[in-house]
Amino acid sequence: MDSFPDALPTYRSILRTAWPIILANAAVPMLGLTDATVIGQLGSVSDLGAIALGTLVFNFLFWGFGFLRMGTSGFTAQADGAHDEAEVRATLLRALLLAAGLGWLLILMRGPLGTLAFFLLNGSESVETTAREYFEIRILGAPAALSIFSLMGCLIGLGQSRRLLFVQLTLSSLNIVLDVLFAAGLGFGVRGIAWGTAIAEWATLGVAGYTVHTLLLSRMSDQEDFFSAARIFDGRKLRHTLSANTDIMIRTLLLVLAFSWFADAGARLGDVVLAANHLLLQFVSISAFFLDAYAFVVESLVGRALGSRHSVLFRVSLRRSSELALATAVLLSAGILALHFTGLSWFTRLPRVDATATRFAPLAALYVCVAVAAFQLDGVFIGALRTRQMRNASAQATAAFGAILWLAADGLDNTRLWLAFIAYALARAVTLLRYLPRLERSMGDGPQDACEPIPE
Repeated sequence: MDSFPDALPTYRSILRTAWPIILANAAVPMLGLTDATVIGQLGSVSDLGAIALGTLVFNFLFWGFGFLRMGTSGFTAQADGAHDEAEVRATLLRALLLAAGLGWLLILMRGPLGTLAFFLLNGSESVETTAREYFEIRILGAPAALSIFSLMGCLIGLGQSRRLLFVQLTLSSLNIVLDVLFAAGLGFGVRGIAWGTAIAEWATLGVAGYTVHTLLLSRMSDQEDFFSAARIFDGRKLRHTLSANTDIMIRTLLLVLAFSWFADAGARLGDVVLAANHLLLQFVSISAFFLDAYAFVVESLVGRALGSRHSVLFRVSLRRSSELALATAVLLSAGILALHFTGLSWFTRLPRVDATATRFAPLAALYVCVAVAAFQLDGVFIGALRTRQMRNASAQATAAFGAILWLAADGLDNTRLWLAFIAYALARAVTLLRYLPRLERSMGDGPQDACEPIPE
């Protein structure tokens, strides 16, 4: 059992919940890496380019639907904190219905979506033709992929990180096996990669659905139907669900916009800077696997605290998870900083790219140290379902980043670009932090005697 008990969380219990999430996060890039490796061994340069282009399309597309995971975890954690098992189940089915509807809509709209995507992402004629074939096949897995987001949100909200890891490893393992079977064994090439990924998503949906159904059945202590139509289609709760998910989607799109601005500004500084920043962002992304884990943990804990009106649980959860997240961020930053002295020759044989990335590694390390606050506060506000504040804070931070880039446009170099990016991470944290006292006051004192004494 890896969910949190009613007692206040200890540092050990937080770490015990976080490490499976770190592994699950680390398994995500394996999907794209496996696709690229198989085609890289068997296909042509245009095939590899098509996989890269097609994967990029789906990364952006599915990232935009991340609200299905985040919204579900927040609603689930609060229902769990209120000991309302029927609402936990209703929350999941609402999310699954929304995910399935959006997934089938993507399939119906695949023509216009594909046209728009490949208009924005230019490739050679041969690359684009093959990438379109990949897109047309893989989009068939969209309802399953989005439904898995909802099921993962339920597991995160309940603190079931080991089951989350099991689901993610199932998806990654099936994807690897089917990619090799279809692309290499049967010789289907890029089309085989697309079919393998889509089938893996549908198969994982079955595994994840069974896993979550079994879990919820074991927790069922109420007398209501397993899925109550009256609860699921409650008008007020449906409106709240749609409103929260819309806010999270806007926040996510603003986040994508800011990262796109950073990449575009780097590209304008030349190919060497673009390549060096891309390398450094890979290390930033690896750091995010760890920092996201603590954010996921705090989502569950804060949601539970809000659901039970337990201010002590809120404060202790936030403090302890943040201390662990900060310590982890410092260690990760030290690792990135070490690249300043060792160089990146292991990752690139291009001397100019190596030298440029090495020079700016300290700024990437500083970004990770600053960004940890934004990760943690995102987790807090997702768990608390204060999505309007998240949306507004994200809009303010993105506007500030855009203003900095515009003001520095004439004299922009890579140092100023990274400093602007660090300022953006700081703005994300500051704009959310000002809402935190109001959030805590809204909870009241709660049933403080329901928890055990603080053991650490």
